[in-house]
Amino acid sequence: MRARLIFIVVAVVLVGAFTVQNWPEFNRASSLSFGPISMTLSLGLVMLTLLGITLLAFLVSAAAQESRHLLEHRRHTRALQAQRELAEKAEASRFTDLRQHLDTHLRENRQREAIVATEFEKTVMQSQRDLRAQIDQLNHMLAGRLTDLEARLTPRATAVEPATIGSEVPVRDRVRL
Repeated sequence: MRARLIFIVVAVVLVGAFTVQNWPEFNRASSLSFGPISMTLSLGLVMLTLLGITLLAFLVSAAAQESRHLLEHRRHTRALQAQRELAEKAEASRFTDLRQHLDTHLRENRQREAIVATEFEKTVMQSQRDLRAQIDQLNHMLAGRLTDLEARLTPRATAVEPATIGSEVPVRDRVRL
């Protein structure tokens, strides 16, 4: 647009300079024929008038085209802004949905973890009880066998060394868990 305007201004200046230099020839009257009508007019003034009308038509056309372009640009800008707002709303909606989904997922994971932790604690407690029961059972069994063993060894030991037996602590008193 700027180059076209510069070209028009330069052309008008050149035509104006040419007209000023040749004004007597532009102003000389001659007989002109307009179809069935003949008139005596200045050919230079008629040509200048036609050039001015053409220039005016061109300027009006360029202004109309520029205004159409501006209106189209505004319409596209509004449509683009509306699409941008729709996209932002859709993205915000997706972010909201994603956040809700993540919150739900995290809540479910916490609940699962709490349930798993509770079950794990129950399992550990049961394992500890079972282990204690087994240890107690082994302790009773070992104590019983040691008592049997002591009972078997006591008559033999009294026959061999009666003086040393009284100084030692019995085996069943030494082993206590």
